[in-house]
Amino acid sequence: MELKERKAKILKAVVENYIHFGVAIGSKALIAQTGLAVSSATIRNELSELERLGYLLQPHTSAGRVPTNMGYRYYIDKLIDKQELDQRVKAHIENAILFGADAPERILSNTAQVLSQLTGMACVTTTPSGTNARVHKIRFVITGRHTCMAVLITSNGMVKSRLFRVEFVVTPELVSMFDKVLNDAFVGVELKSIDRAFLQTVGASFGELSMFMPDVLFAIMDSVKQAMQQSINVSGATNLLFLPEYDTNSARNVLKFLNDSENVSTLLSENIKDTKVFLGKESGYYELSNSMVIATGYEIGSVCAGAIALVGPLRADYQKLISMVEYASDYASKLIGELLEV
Repeated sequence: MELKERKAKILKAVVENYIHFGVAIGSKALIAQTGLAVSSATIRNELSELERLGYLLQPHTSAGRVPTNMGYRYYIDKLIDKQELDQRVKAHIENAILFGADAPERILSNTAQVLSQLTGMACVTTTPSGTNARVHKIRFVITGRHTCMAVLITSNGMVKSRLFRVEFVVTPELVSMFDKVLNDAFVGVELKSIDRAFLQTVGASFGELSMFMPDVLFAIMDSVKQAMQQSINVSGATNLLFLPEYDTNSARNVLKFLNDSENVSTLLSENIKDTKVFLGKESGYYELSNSMVIATGYEIGSVCAGAIALVGPLRADYQKLISMVEYASDYASKLIGELLEV
């Protein structure tokens, strides 16, 4: 239902007042806040109508109004203004995400940490599932005289590494050989196709080189197994225990949800390209009945690879939080893309 201009303006004022001050607002204060050239009686009538329609709630007789979930939903979908983040906030987000950003997982972990610190809420990041992924590249790093690290990079941005030990001396020339023949054999292959039978076929095709390969191939296979699993990182969950909007039971329910990786994965497993806001029971989980989730996707090479989400109480500064999540997501996407050269 599309609200008429005056009702929409009043609803917006009620929601934003409640977000910032946490108290109900009455007709006289609304006249001052909205600048509407109408009487208090007219404002009261509009408030009553918005309450009848389900957008507002009167906590008790003679009190002002506060938004319902339906009111929040209309505000988010129709009335919220795009907010440009302060340059200092942008710089803080960038510096925090960039710190030690040597792998996509580290970038996502940093992203979750900085968002939870800035918002006082919980932040969740997911890595993509490797179900439909392919090998993008394999790299090798010498770590010792007889040890080396195989680094697997997948088409959906996962990076997994595995140390392996060999009986012979690892030299740059040998590593260069590993790099060429193994990339020729693996690049473009679906992860789910890489099993023992595939490794045996690949190993046999190397001829005399096969004597160097068993430990290397098993290291790659272990990395593939890790990359096939979706990883979920939660930062700042304990922040929720100190938010005044939560009673003990509500905070316990949210923590219970965040500790269930299967439920978190299901909620954020959609191909979330544009930002989505789940309010209360819209999430489909009773543990989040008094909470909201702001989720947006991050991309790797223009492909949606996973999600970044804030979890907190319904009374939240959606305008500011959405801007933060989207900015952090865009920057994380950029860094991961540069790291993987995609």
